[in-house]
Amino acid sequence: MSFRNEKLLSLLGSNLDNLSTNELKENASNLLKDQIHGICFSLYEDDQKPGDFVSDEQIIRRLNIIKPYTSWVRTFSSKDDHGRIAKLAKKLGFKTLVGAWLSNDKNQNSEEVDALIDLSNHGFVDIAAVGNEVIYREELEEDELIDYINQVKSNIANIPIGYVDAYYEFRDRPKITEACDVILANCYPFWEGCAAEYSLLYMKDMFREASKAANGKKVIITETGWPSDGSDLWGAHPSYENYLKYFINTQLWSKDEDIDIFYFSSFDESWKIDSEGDVGAYWGLWNKNEELKF
Repeated sequence: MSFRNEKLLSLLGSNLDNLSTNELKENASNLLKDQIHGICFSLYEDDQKPGDFVSDEQIIRRLNIIKPYTSWVRTFSSKDDHGRIAKLAKKLGFKTLVGAWLSNDKNQNSEEVDALIDLSNHGFVDIAAVGNEVIYREELEEDELIDYINQVKSNIANIPIGYVDAYYEFRDRPKITEACDVILANCYPFWEGCAAEYSLLYMKDMFREASKAANGKKVIITETGWPSDGSDLWGAHPSYENYLKYFINTQLWSKDEDIDIFYFSSFDESWKIDSEGDVGAYWGLWNKNEELKF
């Protein structure tokens, strides 16, 4: 273990409330410089939204910004601009967790699944995710999702295949868990209204729930994070200090227990306000101007 890692892990279990904002920033910066496992990729600039054209140059610029800090990148769709992320990321040396975005639109689902299979068979995918929270959104039934998972399994080889959803869905839906090679669990203490001071304990409980349901299969946390600004959600308070503390605690735990975590997310994206409220714009490690927040 490096001296930096030993110094960072010495913070594990300590009271971060005793640190100043500058000390929190320094520790968060050191953890990022030491590399984190993975980052969820934010595609859109401040004036863009899903459906807008995004150039290769923009994707490459953003990938190069995060490249010194992680070896894995996660994408959410396999079509169009999002499909190009996987191709460009592999060319830049990233490992990729690539998703097919599923919904209640069967035609779009077929195109997404075909695109994921094509990317996988051409070497652009290291882990394939068939769907993201489509059960949580109640847009597909269990058996429909499992059919898509099995379709991907039957058309690619030697790539772990899973489905992304909230940790408790794998506990509550064992047929889906059984169909997956790897369990891809989203763990958000914030979205369950947890106060920041208890958020790490809560996330550990979330991970244990998913691990128990996994029955020996690998569990990867595919999303977790804390907004740096916005409105409270019950006991969960978005603030710059809580954002720093959550990042530090998450990454220390990841390093100490060797847990693969894809942090959400890379860049702030303003378009998410429409679906998530004002906090939606403040989940990035970099702000909307691509400046690191700490």
